[in-house]
Amino acid sequence: MIWFTALILATGAERIVEVVLSRRHAAWAFARGGREYGQLHYPFMVALHTGMLLACLAEVFFADRPFLPWLGWPMLAIALACQGLRYWCIGTLGRQWNARVIVVPGLGRVTGGPYRFLTHPNYVVVIAEGIALPLVHTAWVTALAFTVLNAILLFGFRIPTEERALTTLAPAA
Repeated sequence: MIWFTALILATGAERIVEVVLSRRHAAWAFARGGREYGQLHYPFMVALHTGMLLACLAEVFFADRPFLPWLGWPMLAIALACQGLRYWCIGTLGRQWNARVIVVPGLGRVTGGPYRFLTHPNYVVVIAEGIALPLVHTAWVTALAFTVLNAILLFGFRIPTEERALTTLAPAA
């Protein structure tokens, strides 16, 4: 339980770093005429992702979920692999990466890095991590609830919002 708590706290700290980076990138984008899309769904995404981390700990503690090595170790490997893809996405997008949906006029759509293979590789990370992280310590209710709610937000709101925003960018060079 101690190691799982440390993993969840480290993930939370990572999210705080991402929020700081996102705010810097937002300031850069807005200074260059950036336009934000999807402001209404963003607080729900923040609440869902924060709630998932808290629910991981609550479920493991209150439901006395065991660590099952045959499940926990592979899920930890997947959760850690997700970080590599997450930072590949962030690094590839550079200042265009943001937790919010902000586009800067005149910039082209990024098609390098993982974006050569997938339109939204960052959401592969979100989906995989949302399943794997809770299952590191058998928090299956959290994994299931997050997956369903995340699918509603991603496919019902976030991805359609990003697709609309991306149509305003210059064609890829």
